Amino acid sequence: MPDVVQTRQQAYRDKLAQQQAAAAAAAAAAASQQGSAKNGENTANGEENGAHTIARIWNLSENSTSGSTQLVLRHCIREGGQDVPSNKDVTSLDWNSEGTLLATGSYDGFARIWTKDGNLASTLGQHKGPIFALKWNKKGNFILSAGVDKTTIIWDAHTGEAKQQFPFHSAPALDVDWQSNNTFASCSTDMCIHVCKLGQDRPIKTFQGHTNEVNAIKWDPTGNLLASCSDDMTLKIWSMKQDNCVHDLQAHNKEIYTIKWSPTGPGTNNPNANLMLASASFDSTVRLWDVDRGICIHTLTKHQEPVYSVAFSPDGRYLASGSFDKCVHIWNTQTGALVHSYRGTGGIFEVCWNAAGDKVGASASDGSVCVLDLRK
Repeated sequence: MPDVVQTRQQAYRDKLAQQQAAAAAAAAAAASQQGSAKNGENTANGEENGAHTIARIWNLSENSTSGSTQLVLRHCIREGGQDVPSNKDVTSLDWNSEGTLLATGSYDGFARIWTKDGNLASTLGQHKGPIFALKWNKKGNFILSAGVDKTTIIWDAHTGEAKQQFPFHSAPALDVDWQSNNTFASCSTDMCIHVCKLGQDRPIKTFQGHTNEVNAIKWDPTGNLLASCSDDMTLKIWSMKQDNCVHDLQAHNKEIYTIKWSPTGPGTNNPNANLMLASASFDSTVRLWDVDRGICIHTLTKHQEPVYSVAFSPDGRYLASGSFDKCVHIWNTQTGALVHSYRGTGGIFEVCWNAAGDKVGASASDGSVCVLDLRK
């Protein structure tokens, strides 16, 4: 294992197991967010289970007599002409926009594409170390991955071939996000953010300003603004039209782990609602920001431990947050009021809404995945 991975893991243990602990238990209840499967709602989670690494696809159809069914996705590597268990964590998952294909990234350096029936469609192998993030583009023809080998790669989802490798970071790449179907941003422990385009042999834009590793990046719904959060405790907003950040938002007093834009404003299904940005921090708070004015409009303070995940409901009226305190909280984004609260059996590492906005999926550090029905 590369020294940088060991160093990063130890640092995250000191911060209550940030990146790798979260990734090992992370779940993406995203198939139903992007469109329910024909036979019900699907959710996926990744884990390390004994001697082999697996991911699971759960069918949550209300018509099922058993309540839920699952498909087990066993991650193997080819050795000596045989498939043997990978023995490495599943670090990331992402459904395509139609909810028909699931991509997984693993600590063994391979990305894999699975059908919703649980069949392995492709194995994508070119990273020389663990994959930290991967994302489908909206069109569904490319997958983007980021790894400890300091590179990002665009893959052809149909052929499984690498379309282009982008070796521009000087340290592990931690997150990626598509701006369009062929342009994306990436961030790294090198404190830099690169914007790259398929076919270009150098970044079309580089943003610098963070003073510690950049944990996550997200384009706004229009693709005009890029938000980034960092261990330097700041949240920054960038524009392709200028080199310096548009806003440098400083309010958290510990590392900011993740950020999410609301599905509101121009370019969304809720164009008349104001655009907001949510940030989740190891200071145990969640903050809601009015990015146009560059101000914090709500500070959500009910969590007692680091907050790992936030997710807006499809209409933007509610925000779900998950924390290491084992709680999932549902907030009213207009008033900042706590609407619902649930306590699980392990630290919550990921939360996600379904498309109807009446259920929230959550995954925990003990390997459990729960689905909260807000109608009850």
